[in-house]
Amino acid sequence: MTFAPSLATRLGLAELRCATLAEVDAAAALQHRVDRKYLVPFDRARRLVARLADSHHVLDLGDGRRTTSYLSTYFDTPELGSWRAHVQQRRRRWKIRTRLYAEDGLCRVEVKTKDGRGATVKHALRIPAAEYGELTALAAEFVDDVLERAGVPVTAGELSPVTEVRYVRAALADLGHGSRVTLDSALSCRRDDRTAALDPGYVLIETKGAAGPALADRLLLGMGVRPVSLSKYVVGQSLLTPGLPDNDVRRLARAHFTTEAHPAPLSAPLSAPFSERIPAA
Repeated sequence: MTFAPSLATRLGLAELRCATLAEVDAAAALQHRVDRKYLVPFDRARRLVARLADSHHVLDLGDGRRTTSYLSTYFDTPELGSWRAHVQQRRRRWKIRTRLYAEDGLCRVEVKTKDGRGATVKHALRIPAAEYGELTALAAEFVDDVLERAGVPVTAGELSPVTEVRYVRAALADLGHGSRVTLDSALSCRRDDRTAALDPGYVLIETKGAAGPALADRLLLGMGVRPVSLSKYVVGQSLLTPGLPDNDVRRLARAHFTTEAHPAPLSAPLSAPFSERIPAA
């Protein structure tokens, strides 16, 4: 039997110096940041990692593990207010999700908004892993407080889980300049009995830092790679929800994602306990 190489192997992460989560958070927590996203073939992604080796550390999660499996359940209103705000590029955009770091059993509820300058502001609250995929009373109170302070006229009581996104992530950090680069592979989105998956030959790269382009942005530009406007949640909804209007996100996603309908509901519905929903190794 043969096995596909891991993300760490395909990207050459063993060549980078390691940093702990505490070191990365101290230098590059970036709760207030500008994000740029790129869809990059694996060969160019590996070349980028090699060229960042002198300035960036790779996040080590312990025992040499340099990747993490993410599960994120996104919440929206019945009218898909969050999705529509992003597609229509409204100034007051927002996202609500619970996120599970699968191997570690850690879970958070996260609220992301845009400030008046277009920068992303993220607020997070640690919650028990068993509460992944739902908004309990404490999580709902947190969501309401963040949205009210951001001027978003939505409450947690209007929200329900609509889409789950899964992927494997590696994270790099420039500890001296406080910027980060994340590289996501095996990306899939699920809604009801349908899934959409990123072409396995591509990596979704995000740079997170100050307003000006960071080193990774400049290197990608030099490789002929341009940033794209792409949200994992928006892609999932655009491709998997019948009846939504066509949009730029859907047209971009169709070039890089494949969709599949399942004849019966998937074995792990959005309400399943987190232990049943961790991707297989």
